[in-house]
Amino acid sequence: MSAHVAIVTDSTAYLPPEALARHRITVVPLAVIIGDEALEEGTEVSARSVAAALQRRRSVTTSRPAPEEFAATYRAAAAAGAGAVVSLHLSAEFSGTYEAACLAAADAPLPVRVVDTGMVGMALGFPVLAAAEAADAGGTPDDIVAAARARAAETSAYFYVDTLDYLRRGGRIGAAQALLGSALAVKPLLQLTDGRIQLMEKVRTASRAVARLEEIVADRAGDHRVDIAVHHLAAPDRAHALAERLRARVPHLVDLHVSEVGAVIGAHTGPGLLAAVVSPR
Repeated sequence: MSAHVAIVTDSTAYLPPEALARHRITVVPLAVIIGDEALEEGTEVSARSVAAALQRRRSVTTSRPAPEEFAATYRAAAAAGAGAVVSLHLSAEFSGTYEAACLAAADAPLPVRVVDTGMVGMALGFPVLAAAEAADAGGTPDDIVAAARARAAETSAYFYVDTLDYLRRGGRIGAAQALLGSALAVKPLLQLTDGRIQLMEKVRTASRAVARLEEIVADRAGDHRVDIAVHHLAAPDRAHALAERLRARVPHLVDLHVSEVGAVIGAHTGPGLLAAVVSPR
């Protein structure tokens, strides 16, 4: 029997704890820096505390894991008997996490395949689950990478933010796009495209933006068997209401996840985020 392939991701996948445990997925955390204090996502800082810091206009930035953190993770996988690792991460356009993983993979004691999924949140999480399922089925590293890339290619992520200012501050959207939104007093709908955030539509009110988000996701789901995730930051009622409307509208919905984003995404979007990920199986 060949040695198993270990699956590694980072803390921006926001996978449910039970899924991580079931598939033995290892998570390497990013950090959030509030003022001059670096805090580990998932254990030392919450999205709510980041939202509060942003509202108080404190300095909030994020930081990739150090290559040594990945190196230690890969060594631990080898010590546990893995024959190889597939390490899947958020878009390299957003973070140096992919680069750090590649640096560590070069000197790892076992083969490591590092994948830039071009995604974040459950748009990363669904490809990670596809990889884990392929690994559980005895797939080779090539099989596992192919499964993850295929799922990522089919996955779409759309989101609404109350203001583009936080994305502009963090360099995740251009100043011209942010200025356009504020100057026209419109509510932006955005999409992840080719690993980047693109302004998709502009609508006049928050309620219309949420209704339009619902329409877009339902249309994207169509008659496919799909998984959907709804993310939010400090907007649980709005997120659960959207999820229930999607449950009623999407005929072949398999799994529906609702969760608050972690501190890293929260640092760049600000409070009021509402996101929906649709991922055909």
